[in-house]
Amino acid sequence: MALVTLTQLKAGLESGECLLGLDLGSKTVGVAVADPAGIIASPLETIQRTKFRDDAKRLVTLIAERRAGGIVLGLPVSMDGTEGPRCQSTRQFAENLEIEAGIGLPIALWDERLSTSAVEKFLINEADMTRKRRGQVIDKMAAAYILQGALDAM
Repeated sequence: MALVTLTQLKAGLESGECLLGLDLGSKTVGVAVADPAGIIASPLETIQRTKFRDDAKRLVTLIAERRAGGIVLGLPVSMDGTEGPRCQSTRQFAENLEIEAGIGLPIALWDERLSTSAVEKFLINEADMTRKRRGQVIDKMAAAYILQGALDAM
């Protein structure tokens, strides 16, 4: 499997390539993209999960369109730092991207603790968004939050 550290991920990027950030949920995949300089993460879209093959096909399209050279995948570590079943599912998703979908990009896992709640708090307090509107953007915003954290750490 192509799991790498953030340092390896950054070192492997070619000129003009960017990173995609993914927030994997049971019903959706939030997707964010970084600028080619690797400074700013922006929300891109929310993929409604269906079959893995369909989800992966959309990701392959986004990778090509955005000229992505790597992926930062949020890892849902428990508050006490342990990895539970959701972490196992996330690692399996990363493996499936490579084996079943043929996506050979390096993938770095990033601790996503509190990302969704931090984004939701922002959308309520700062953006004053309705519950319906928050539901439409929360996943891609969480992906941007995860990706921005990784970019800042690099």
